Amino acid sequence: MKFIEKAFGFNPSTMQLKTELIAGATTFLTMSYVLAVNPAVLSATGMDRGALFTSTAIVSAIATLLLAIMAKLPFAQAPSMGLNAFFAYTMCQAMGYTWQQSLAIMLVEGVVFIIITFFNIREMILNSIPETLRYAISAGIGMFIAFIGLKNAGIIVAKQGTFVGLGQFTPTCLLGIFAILTSGILMARNVKGSLFWSIILTTIVGIPFGVTSLPDNWIPVSMPQDLSPIFCKFTFDGIINLKTFLVIFSLLIVNIFDTIGTLMGLAEKTGIVRPDGSIPHVKEAMMSDAIGTTCGAFFGSSTITTYVESASGIAEGGKSGVTSFTVSMFFLIALFLSPVFLLIPSAATSGALVMVGVLMLDSIKEIDLKDLSESFPAFITMITMVLTYSIADGICLGILSYVFIKLFTGKYSQLNPTLCVLSVLFIINFMFG
Repeated sequence: MKFIEKAFGFNPSTMQLKTELIAGATTFLTMSYVLAVNPAVLSATGMDRGALFTSTAIVSAIATLLLAIMAKLPFAQAPSMGLNAFFAYTMCQAMGYTWQQSLAIMLVEGVVFIIITFFNIREMILNSIPETLRYAISAGIGMFIAFIGLKNAGIIVAKQGTFVGLGQFTPTCLLGIFAILTSGILMARNVKGSLFWSIILTTIVGIPFGVTSLPDNWIPVSMPQDLSPIFCKFTFDGIINLKTFLVIFSLLIVNIFDTIGTLMGLAEKTGIVRPDGSIPHVKEAMMSDAIGTTCGAFFGSSTITTYVESASGIAEGGKSGVTSFTVSMFFLIALFLSPVFLLIPSAATSGALVMVGVLMLDSIKEIDLKDLSESFPAFITMITMVLTYSIADGICLGILSYVFIKLFTGKYSQLNPTLCVLSVLFIINFMFG
Protein backbone atom coordinates (compact mmCIF):
# COMPACT_ATOMS: atom_id res chain seq x y z
CA MET A 1 0.00 0.00 0.00
CA LYS A 2 2.87 2.37 0.75
CA PHE A 3 4.19 1.79 -2.78
CA ILE A 4 0.75 2.59 -4.27
CA GLU A 5 0.53 5.77 -2.20
CA LYS A 6 3.95 6.97 -3.33
CA ALA A 7 3.80 5.84 -6.95
CA PHE A 8 0.25 6.93 -7.83
CA GLY A 9 -0.68 9.60 -5.29
CA PHE A 10 -3.22 7.36 -3.58
CA ASN A 11 -4.43 8.71 -0.23
CA PRO A 12 -6.13 5.96 1.82
CA SER A 13 -7.68 8.51 4.17
CA THR A 14 -9.75 10.11 1.40
CA MET A 15 -9.80 7.41 -1.32
CA GLN A 16 -10.87 3.78 -1.65
CA LEU A 17 -8.84 1.35 -3.72
CA LYS A 18 -11.96 -0.45 -4.96
CA THR A 19 -13.43 2.84 -6.15
CA GLU A 20 -10.22 3.70 -8.03
CA LEU A 21 -10.21 0.30 -9.76
CA ILE A 22 -13.87 0.57 -10.78
CA ALA A 23 -13.23 4.11 -12.03
CA GLY A 24 -10.34 2.85 -14.18
CA ALA A 25 -12.46 0.03 -15.59
CA THR A 26 -15.26 2.49 -16.38
CA THR A 27 -12.92 4.89 -18.16
CA PHE A 28 -11.44 2.04 -20.19
CA LEU A 29 -14.82 0.65 -21.21
CA THR A 30 -16.04 4.13 -22.16
CA MET A 31 -13.02 4.79 -24.39
CA SER A 32 -12.36 1.23 -25.58
CA TYR A 33 -13.90 2.13 -28.93
CA VAL A 34 -10.49 3.63 -29.78
CA LEU A 35 -9.19 0.06 -30.19
CA ALA A 36 -11.62 -0.48 -33.05
CA VAL A 37 -11.94 3.01 -34.53
CA ASN A 38 -8.27 4.07 -34.63
CA PRO A 39 -7.10 1.07 -36.71
CA ALA A 40 -10.09 1.51 -39.02
CA VAL A 41 -9.23 5.17 -39.67
CA LEU A 42 -5.45 4.81 -40.04
CA SER A 43 -5.72 1.68 -42.22
CA ALA A 44 -7.20 3.95 -44.93
CA THR A 45 -3.60 5.05 -45.54
CA GLY A 46 -2.49 1.50 -46.39
CA MET A 47 -1.14 0.67 -42.93
CA ASP A 48 -1.69 -2.88 -41.65
CA ARG A 49 -4.90 -2.96 -39.59
CA GLY A 50 -3.85 -5.80 -37.29
CA ALA A 51 -0.58 -4.05 -36.50
CA LEU A 52 -2.52 -0.83 -35.86
CA PHE A 53 -4.66 -2.57 -33.22
CA THR A 54 -1.51 -3.67 -31.40
CA SER A 55 0.01 -0.22 -31.78
CA THR A 56 -3.10 1.52 -30.44
CA ALA A 57 -3.21 -0.66 -27.34
CA ILE A 58 0.53 -0.35 -26.63
CA VAL A 59 0.88 3.43 -27.06
CA SER A 60 -2.31 4.05 -25.06
CA ALA A 61 -0.94 1.88 -22.26
CA ILE A 62 2.46 3.62 -22.32
CA ALA A 63 1.06 7.17 -22.34
CA THR A 64 -1.54 6.45 -19.64
CA LEU A 65 1.02 4.66 -17.45
CA LEU A 66 3.37 7.65 -17.78
CA LEU A 67 0.52 9.92 -16.70
CA ALA A 68 -0.28 7.67 -13.73
CA ILE A 69 3.31 7.73 -12.48
CA MET A 70 4.35 11.26 -13.44
CA ALA A 71 1.16 13.25 -12.85
CA LYS A 72 -0.73 10.87 -10.51
CA LEU A 73 -4.03 12.03 -12.01
CA PRO A 74 -7.07 9.84 -12.92
CA PHE A 75 -6.93 10.61 -16.64
CA ALA A 76 -6.34 8.37 -19.66
CA GLN A 77 -4.51 8.97 -22.93
CA ALA A 78 -4.75 7.41 -26.38
CA PRO A 79 -4.47 8.38 -30.07
CA SER A 80 -6.62 11.43 -30.80
CA MET A 81 -9.79 10.67 -32.75
CA GLY A 82 -9.65 14.02 -34.55
CA LEU A 83 -5.95 14.01 -35.36
CA ASN A 84 -5.97 10.41 -36.58
CA ALA A 85 -8.52 11.52 -39.20
CA PHE A 86 -6.27 14.49 -40.03
CA PHE A 87 -3.38 12.03 -40.41
CA ALA A 88 -5.29 9.67 -42.70
CA TYR A 89 -7.56 11.89 -44.78
CA THR A 90 -5.80 15.27 -44.85
CA MET A 91 -2.08 14.50 -44.67
CA CYS A 92 -2.02 11.19 -46.54
CA GLN A 93 -4.89 11.60 -48.99
CA ALA A 94 -5.47 15.32 -49.56
CA MET A 95 -1.87 16.57 -49.11
CA GLY A 96 -0.13 13.59 -50.68
CA TYR A 97 2.18 12.54 -47.84
CA THR A 98 2.89 8.83 -47.51
CA TRP A 99 2.02 7.30 -44.14
CA GLN A 100 5.75 6.85 -43.52
CA GLN A 101 6.29 10.60 -44.06
CA SER A 102 3.29 11.38 -41.87
CA LEU A 103 4.78 9.31 -39.05
CA ALA A 104 7.98 11.35 -39.35
CA ILE A 105 5.88 14.52 -38.96
CA MET A 106 4.28 13.00 -35.85
CA LEU A 107 7.76 12.32 -34.47
CA VAL A 108 8.82 15.95 -35.01
CA GLU A 109 5.59 17.18 -33.40
CA GLY A 110 6.25 14.96 -30.37
CA VAL A 111 9.79 16.26 -29.95
CA VAL A 112 8.60 19.88 -30.22
CA PHE A 113 5.90 19.06 -27.64
CA ILE A 114 8.54 17.78 -25.23
CA ILE A 115 10.63 20.94 -25.72
CA ILE A 116 7.80 23.45 -25.20
CA THR A 117 6.51 21.45 -22.22
CA PHE A 118 9.98 21.36 -20.65
CA PHE A 119 10.25 25.15 -20.95
CA ASN A 120 6.76 25.57 -19.39
CA ILE A 121 5.26 27.17 -22.52
CA ARG A 122 2.16 24.96 -22.41
CA GLU A 123 1.70 25.60 -18.67
CA MET A 124 2.08 29.35 -19.30
CA ILE A 125 -0.69 29.16 -21.91
CA LEU A 126 -2.89 27.24 -19.48
CA ASN A 127 -2.39 29.78 -16.70
CA SER A 128 -3.21 32.69 -19.04
CA ILE A 129 -6.76 31.47 -19.67
CA PRO A 130 -9.30 33.59 -17.71
CA GLU A 131 -11.49 32.00 -15.04
CA THR A 132 -14.66 32.58 -17.08
CA LEU A 133 -13.30 30.62 -20.02
CA ARG A 134 -12.11 27.84 -17.71
CA TYR A 135 -15.68 27.27 -16.51
CA ALA A 136 -16.99 27.57 -20.07
CA ILE A 137 -14.45 25.02 -21.31
CA SER A 138 -15.52 22.55 -18.62
CA ALA A 139 -19.22 22.94 -19.48
CA GLY A 140 -18.51 22.92 -23.22
CA ILE A 141 -16.57 19.68 -22.94
CA GLY A 142 -19.53 18.19 -21.08
CA MET A 143 -21.87 19.16 -23.92
CA PHE A 144 -19.34 17.86 -26.43
CA ILE A 145 -19.09 14.50 -24.66
CA ALA A 146 -22.89 14.19 -24.47
CA PHE A 147 -23.15 15.01 -28.18
CA ILE A 148 -20.64 12.25 -28.96
CA GLY A 149 -22.74 9.82 -26.92
CA LEU A 150 -25.96 10.77 -28.73
CA LYS A 151 -24.22 10.51 -32.10
CA ASN A 152 -22.64 7.14 -31.35
CA ALA A 153 -26.06 5.73 -30.51
CA GLY A 154 -27.67 7.13 -33.67
CA ILE A 155 -30.07 9.21 -31.56
CA ILE A 156 -28.70 12.34 -33.25
CA VAL A 157 -27.78 11.95 -36.93
CA ALA A 158 -26.65 14.09 -39.85
CA LYS A 159 -29.49 15.61 -41.90
CA GLN A 160 -29.10 17.55 -45.12
CA GLY A 161 -31.55 20.37 -44.47
CA THR A 162 -30.85 20.95 -40.77
CA PHE A 163 -27.29 19.52 -40.45
CA VAL A 164 -28.39 17.38 -37.47
CA GLY A 165 -31.69 15.87 -36.38
CA LEU A 166 -33.36 13.01 -34.54
CA GLY A 167 -32.44 9.61 -35.91
CA GLN A 168 -34.69 6.66 -36.70
CA PHE A 169 -35.59 4.30 -33.86
CA THR A 170 -33.25 1.57 -34.99
CA PRO A 171 -32.05 -1.20 -32.64
CA THR A 172 -28.84 0.80 -32.08
CA CYS A 173 -30.82 3.93 -31.23
CA LEU A 174 -33.12 2.04 -28.85
CA LEU A 175 -30.11 0.44 -27.17
CA GLY A 176 -28.56 3.90 -26.77
CA ILE A 177 -31.75 5.21 -25.16
CA PHE A 178 -31.72 2.19 -22.84
CA ALA A 179 -28.08 2.94 -21.93
CA ILE A 180 -28.83 6.61 -21.17
CA LEU A 181 -31.90 5.85 -19.04
CA THR A 182 -30.10 3.03 -17.20
CA SER A 183 -27.10 5.27 -16.45
CA GLY A 184 -29.37 8.08 -15.24
CA ILE A 185 -31.47 5.81 -13.02
CA LEU A 186 -28.46 4.06 -11.48
CA MET A 187 -26.69 7.35 -10.79
CA ALA A 188 -29.85 8.93 -9.34
CA ARG A 189 -30.11 5.94 -6.99
CA ASN A 190 -26.42 6.41 -6.03
CA VAL A 191 -25.45 2.92 -7.17
CA LYS A 192 -21.68 2.49 -6.86
CA GLY A 193 -20.09 1.90 -10.26
CA SER A 194 -23.30 2.91 -12.04
CA LEU A 195 -21.66 3.90 -15.34
CA PHE A 196 -19.55 0.74 -15.38
CA TRP A 197 -22.57 -1.48 -14.75
CA SER A 198 -24.68 0.37 -17.31
CA ILE A 199 -22.05 -0.34 -19.99
CA ILE A 200 -21.92 -4.06 -19.08
CA LEU A 201 -25.70 -4.39 -18.86
CA THR A 202 -26.30 -2.56 -22.13
CA THR A 203 -23.72 -4.72 -23.92
CA ILE A 204 -25.59 -7.85 -22.75
CA VAL A 205 -29.00 -6.40 -23.67
CA GLY A 206 -27.54 -5.56 -27.08
CA ILE A 207 -27.21 -9.27 -27.94
CA PRO A 208 -30.96 -9.93 -28.53
CA PHE A 209 -31.17 -6.44 -30.13
CA GLY A 210 -28.64 -7.61 -32.71
CA VAL A 211 -26.33 -4.69 -31.87
CA THR A 212 -23.82 -6.66 -29.80
CA SER A 213 -22.71 -9.26 -32.32
CA LEU A 214 -21.13 -12.58 -31.34
CA PRO A 215 -19.13 -13.95 -34.32
CA ASP A 216 -19.30 -17.62 -35.25
CA ASN A 217 -16.74 -19.76 -33.42
CA TRP A 218 -16.05 -16.80 -31.15
CA ILE A 219 -12.96 -17.22 -28.96
CA PRO A 220 -12.36 -14.56 -26.30
CA VAL A 221 -8.57 -14.90 -26.25
CA SER A 222 -6.18 -14.18 -29.14
CA MET A 223 -2.48 -13.48 -29.52
CA PRO A 224 -1.41 -9.88 -30.29
CA GLN A 225 -1.07 -8.98 -33.96
CA ASP A 226 2.42 -8.53 -35.43
CA LEU A 227 3.66 -4.92 -35.10
CA SER A 228 6.55 -5.17 -37.58
CA PRO A 229 4.68 -3.81 -40.68
CA ILE A 230 4.49 -0.32 -39.11
CA PHE A 231 7.15 -0.27 -36.37
CA CYS A 232 9.82 2.45 -36.94
CA LYS A 233 8.77 2.91 -40.57
CA PHE A 234 8.89 6.72 -40.62
CA THR A 235 10.94 8.55 -43.26
CA PHE A 236 12.04 12.19 -43.58
CA ASP A 237 12.58 12.03 -47.35
CA GLY A 238 10.76 14.84 -49.17
CA ILE A 239 9.14 16.51 -46.16
CA ILE A 240 11.62 19.27 -45.31
CA ASN A 241 9.68 22.23 -46.72
CA LEU A 242 7.32 25.10 -45.78
CA LYS A 243 4.20 22.98 -46.28
CA THR A 244 5.42 20.55 -43.62
CA PHE A 245 6.16 23.43 -41.24
CA LEU A 246 2.56 24.67 -41.58
CA VAL A 247 1.24 21.15 -41.00
CA ILE A 248 3.29 20.80 -37.81
CA PHE A 249 2.15 24.26 -36.65
CA SER A 250 -1.51 23.31 -37.18
CA LEU A 251 -1.03 20.03 -35.32
CA LEU A 252 0.60 21.85 -32.41
CA ILE A 253 -2.19 24.43 -32.14
CA VAL A 254 -4.93 21.79 -32.22
CA ASN A 255 -3.22 19.38 -29.83
CA ILE A 256 -2.09 22.01 -27.32
CA PHE A 257 -5.60 23.37 -26.86
CA ASP A 258 -7.33 20.01 -27.16
CA THR A 259 -5.20 18.73 -24.27
CA ILE A 260 -5.32 21.95 -22.25
CA GLY A 261 -9.10 22.14 -22.56
CA THR A 262 -9.55 18.52 -21.55
CA LEU A 263 -7.16 18.82 -18.59
CA MET A 264 -8.96 21.94 -17.35
CA GLY A 265 -12.39 20.36 -17.65
CA LEU A 266 -11.36 17.13 -15.96
CA ALA A 267 -9.44 18.93 -13.20
CA GLU A 268 -12.54 20.93 -12.32
CA LYS A 269 -14.47 17.68 -11.84
CA THR A 270 -11.82 16.07 -9.64
CA GLY A 271 -11.76 19.12 -7.37
CA ILE A 272 -7.97 19.44 -7.47
CA VAL A 273 -7.84 22.99 -8.86
CA ARG A 274 -6.09 25.31 -6.41
CA PRO A 275 -7.66 28.62 -5.28
CA ASP A 276 -5.39 30.53 -7.69
CA GLY A 277 -6.69 28.42 -10.59
CA SER A 278 -3.54 26.33 -11.07
CA ILE A 279 -3.69 22.55 -11.49
CA PRO A 280 -1.31 20.26 -9.57
CA HIS A 281 1.02 18.13 -11.73
CA VAL A 282 -0.29 19.69 -14.95
CA LYS A 283 3.22 19.93 -16.41
CA GLU A 284 3.76 16.22 -15.82
CA ALA A 285 0.41 15.45 -17.45
CA MET A 286 1.39 17.46 -20.51
CA MET A 287 4.82 15.86 -20.61
CA SER A 288 3.30 12.38 -20.58
CA ASP A 289 1.26 13.08 -23.73
CA ALA A 290 4.31 14.69 -25.38
CA ILE A 291 6.41 11.60 -24.68
CA GLY A 292 3.45 9.41 -25.69
CA THR A 293 3.18 11.18 -29.06
CA THR A 294 6.91 10.71 -29.66
CA CYS A 295 6.73 7.01 -28.75
CA GLY A 296 3.60 6.68 -30.87
CA ALA A 297 5.52 7.67 -34.00
CA PHE A 298 7.89 4.76 -33.42
CA PHE A 299 4.97 2.36 -32.95
CA GLY A 300 3.10 3.65 -36.01
CA SER A 301 0.48 5.77 -34.25
CA SER A 302 -0.88 9.27 -34.68
CA THR A 303 -0.83 12.01 -32.01
CA ILE A 304 -1.64 11.09 -28.38
CA THR A 305 -4.05 13.21 -26.34
CA THR A 306 -5.88 13.14 -23.00
CA TYR A 307 -9.34 11.63 -23.43
CA VAL A 308 -12.48 13.44 -22.35
CA GLU A 309 -13.98 10.02 -21.59
CA SER A 310 -11.76 10.06 -18.48
CA ALA A 311 -14.63 12.04 -16.96
CA SER A 312 -16.67 8.81 -16.73
CA GLY A 313 -14.10 7.34 -14.34
CA ILE A 314 -13.93 10.60 -12.39
CA ALA A 315 -17.71 10.48 -12.07
CA GLU A 316 -17.29 7.05 -10.48
CA GLY A 317 -14.96 8.54 -7.86
CA GLY A 318 -11.51 8.17 -9.45
CA LYS A 319 -9.09 10.68 -7.93
CA SER A 320 -5.56 9.30 -8.21
CA GLY A 321 -3.08 7.68 -10.56
CA VAL A 322 -4.45 4.28 -9.55
CA THR A 323 -7.37 4.97 -11.88
CA SER A 324 -5.10 5.73 -14.84
CA PHE A 325 -2.80 2.81 -13.96
CA THR A 326 -5.86 0.54 -14.13
CA VAL A 327 -6.73 1.92 -17.56
CA SER A 328 -3.19 1.26 -18.82
CA MET A 329 -3.33 -2.35 -17.57
CA PHE A 330 -6.65 -2.88 -19.36
CA PHE A 331 -5.05 -1.68 -22.60
CA LEU A 332 -2.31 -4.28 -22.18
CA ILE A 333 -4.87 -7.00 -21.38
CA ALA A 334 -6.79 -5.94 -24.48
CA LEU A 335 -3.85 -7.15 -26.59
CA PHE A 336 -4.88 -10.71 -25.66
CA LEU A 337 -8.62 -10.19 -25.21
CA SER A 338 -9.39 -8.06 -28.23
CA PRO A 339 -12.44 -10.18 -29.22
CA VAL A 340 -14.02 -9.39 -25.83
CA PHE A 341 -13.45 -5.64 -25.88
CA LEU A 342 -14.46 -5.29 -29.50
CA LEU A 343 -17.87 -6.72 -28.57
CA ILE A 344 -18.83 -3.51 -26.71
CA PRO A 345 -20.93 -1.44 -29.15
CA SER A 346 -20.70 2.34 -29.25
CA ALA A 347 -24.33 2.56 -28.12
CA ALA A 348 -23.42 0.84 -24.84
CA THR A 349 -21.10 3.72 -23.88
CA SER A 350 -23.55 6.46 -24.85
CA GLY A 351 -25.22 6.47 -21.43
CA ALA A 352 -21.92 7.10 -19.65
CA LEU A 353 -21.05 9.92 -22.05
CA VAL A 354 -24.40 11.66 -21.69
CA MET A 355 -24.30 11.42 -17.89
CA VAL A 356 -20.80 12.90 -17.88
CA GLY A 357 -22.22 15.83 -19.86
CA VAL A 358 -24.90 16.29 -17.21
CA LEU A 359 -22.33 16.30 -14.40
CA MET A 360 -19.98 18.76 -16.13
CA LEU A 361 -22.73 21.26 -16.85
CA ASP A 362 -22.74 22.56 -13.27
CA SER A 363 -19.72 24.84 -13.93
CA ILE A 364 -21.99 27.22 -15.89
CA LYS A 365 -23.34 28.61 -12.62
CA GLU A 366 -19.87 30.02 -11.86
CA ILE A 367 -19.94 32.27 -14.96
CA ASP A 368 -21.02 35.90 -14.48
CA LEU A 369 -23.92 35.88 -16.93
CA LYS A 370 -24.86 39.49 -16.12
CA ASP A 371 -21.59 40.82 -17.60
CA LEU A 372 -21.87 40.38 -21.37
CA SER A 373 -18.10 40.75 -21.81
CA GLU A 374 -17.82 37.55 -19.73
CA SER A 375 -20.91 35.61 -20.84
CA PHE A 376 -20.45 36.24 -24.58
CA PRO A 377 -17.01 34.55 -24.94
CA ALA A 378 -18.17 31.81 -22.55
CA PHE A 379 -21.16 31.11 -24.79
CA ILE A 380 -19.01 31.18 -27.94
CA THR A 381 -16.63 28.68 -26.34
CA MET A 382 -19.39 26.25 -25.39
CA ILE A 383 -21.50 26.35 -28.53
CA THR A 384 -18.64 26.25 -31.04
CA MET A 385 -17.00 23.38 -29.20
CA VAL A 386 -20.09 21.31 -30.00
CA LEU A 387 -20.94 22.68 -33.44
CA THR A 388 -17.38 22.51 -34.81
CA TYR A 389 -16.96 19.08 -33.20
CA SER A 390 -13.62 20.26 -31.82
CA ILE A 391 -12.52 21.18 -28.31
CA ALA A 392 -9.52 23.03 -29.75
CA ASP A 393 -11.59 25.15 -32.16
CA GLY A 394 -14.04 26.03 -29.39
CA ILE A 395 -11.21 27.23 -27.15
CA CYS A 396 -9.55 29.20 -29.96
CA LEU A 397 -12.79 30.97 -30.92
CA GLY A 398 -13.64 31.57 -27.26
CA ILE A 399 -10.27 33.20 -26.58
CA LEU A 400 -10.51 35.32 -29.74
CA SER A 401 -13.98 36.55 -28.78
CA TYR A 402 -12.78 37.26 -25.22
CA VAL A 403 -9.84 39.34 -26.46
CA PHE A 404 -11.90 41.31 -28.99
CA ILE A 405 -14.79 42.10 -26.67
CA LYS A 406 -12.45 43.20 -23.88
CA LEU A 407 -10.50 45.40 -26.29
CA PHE A 408 -13.54 47.12 -27.78
CA THR A 409 -15.33 47.63 -24.45
CA GLY A 410 -12.35 49.36 -22.85
CA LYS A 411 -11.57 46.45 -20.53
CA TYR A 412 -8.16 45.70 -22.04
CA SER A 413 -6.60 45.74 -18.54
CA GLN A 414 -8.19 42.31 -18.04
CA LEU A 415 -6.09 40.88 -20.86
CA ASN A 416 -2.58 39.49 -20.56
CA PRO A 417 0.22 39.39 -23.16
CA THR A 418 -0.08 35.62 -23.62
CA LEU A 419 -3.74 35.88 -24.66
CA CYS A 420 -2.90 38.59 -27.20
CA VAL A 421 -0.07 36.57 -28.71
CA LEU A 422 -2.29 33.48 -28.86
CA SER A 423 -5.00 35.45 -30.65
CA VAL A 424 -2.55 36.44 -33.39
CA LEU A 425 -1.41 32.82 -33.74
CA PHE A 426 -5.03 31.61 -33.93
CA ILE A 427 -5.81 34.06 -36.73
CA ILE A 428 -2.72 32.91 -38.66
CA ASN A 429 -3.70 29.30 -38.12
CA PHE A 430 -7.28 29.84 -39.31
CA MET A 431 -6.02 31.73 -42.38
CA PHE A 432 -3.28 29.31 -43.46
CA GLY A 433 -3.86 26.12 -41.47
